[in-house]
Amino acid sequence: MFDRYTPPFTIETENISISVEEENGNLVYRRDLNGDRIEKIILHKYGEFLINPIEPVNIPRALSSFLLIDFRRPAMVAPDDRQTIHLKFPVEIGIFVSGRESDHELIDIFTLTGSKFTLYGNPTRGLICKYWQSDVHSSYTHPDILHEGDLELEIINDTNNWMELTQAVFNAYGMKMYYGSDRLSMKAQMRIISKSLAEIDFMTFPLAPGFLRSMELYTSRKILLSSTKSIMEFGL
Repeated sequence: MFDRYTPPFTIETENISISVEEENGNLVYRRDLNGDRIEKIILHKYGEFLINPIEPVNIPRALSSFLLIDFRRPAMVAPDDRQTIHLKFPVEIGIFVSGRESDHELIDIFTLTGSKFTLYGNPTRGLICKYWQSDVHSSYTHPDILHEGDLELEIINDTNNWMELTQAVFNAYGMKMYYGSDRLSMKAQMRIISKSLAEIDFMTFPLAPGFLRSMELYTSRKILLSSTKSIMEFGL
């Protein structure tokens, strides 16, 4: 599904149908997901449509730019050690349209997974986060890329103590997603500073040759960012 398309086209997979057709000199975009239907008229005769994964924090509503992944089982990291784990993250899919110029405009977002939010930290200073739960894996697990992606997380323990990790918080404004025909991946690094403090940032390169980089929402919207890192200051 993740690709560029020139109208007219129709995509049908699982419980979703996407089509773009010409009507009366304009383009009409239609999407049906389990009976949830939308239809939009694109006042343009020409255009390329891009379907690709986007930062997974927009559904059911764009309340936060943070994603919290809850570990089903805690992970222990030795003092002054460096380890790499793999987590799964939820997939949200964006539909972009572009005209004769190169600019892309988002026209639709949907997901095939469930969605909910949680609070990281205390009610006064904490962060609202998109919530997802994942097992901790030592290697890539081949998830279905329409539902889940693979997040490779390098953990660096800069302390002299054993550290127990139960969760990780990621800033969507720093996410760099790469996809191939059957794999969707991100790569990030967590640096543990103390028992309650860690810093997480994303790497800007694919895990393997031949991957394409996803169109990011903050890039398409030309948002100026002061930082793409996330600081975990309310516990690990």
